[in-house]
Amino acid sequence: MSNGFKQDIFIGHNLKSLRRKAKLTQREASAQLEILGVPMTEDILAKIEQGRYSVRVSVLLALKRIYSVASFDAFFEDLE
Repeated sequence: MSNGFKQDIFIGHNLKSLRRKAKLTQREASAQLEILGVPMTEDILAKIEQGRYSVRVSVLLALKRIYSVASFDAFFEDLE
């Protein structure tokens, strides 16, 4: 189990959608996270997108940057 925020509300669909809008594969996104100093594998990113792995704040900060989203609201769109 990872240390971090539990996905008690599933945001994986939004994360996957944002990655695809950025035209990145999971491999490319995980490599960019590594470049930014955020330890990440393609497998872990897949598990995050599936809601099977906790999301750390550092990961969300880096994803915001590499997915070029203006606001963190994009991660939480259409959630109830």
